[in-house]
Amino acid sequence: MTKAKLIETVTGLYPALSKHQVEVLVSTIFDGIREALMGGDKIEIRGFGSFRLRHRQAREGRNPKTGAWVNVPEKKVPFFKTGKELKALVDR
Repeated sequence: MTKAKLIETVTGLYPALSKHQVEVLVSTIFDGIREALMGGDKIEIRGFGSFRLRHRQAREGRNPKTGAWVNVPEKKVPFFKTGKELKALVDR
């Protein structure tokens, strides 16, 4: 589902809210998640899952096109862990 489709779905479920209001709401939620991760915080949404950062060590990798060895620097990557309720719903 795209962000636009999510906005469209929420607008359909709550006709009292305008499309612009829902767009602001969804953008605010995503911005909050983004800012929390940038600050190194963990986000937990009960019944859905949690977002956190994982640290990847520096390593040597290979360029798949040329086969040459390249140094891959250490980095932090976002990680999502599914909550129990969402896992159960998807597994039905």
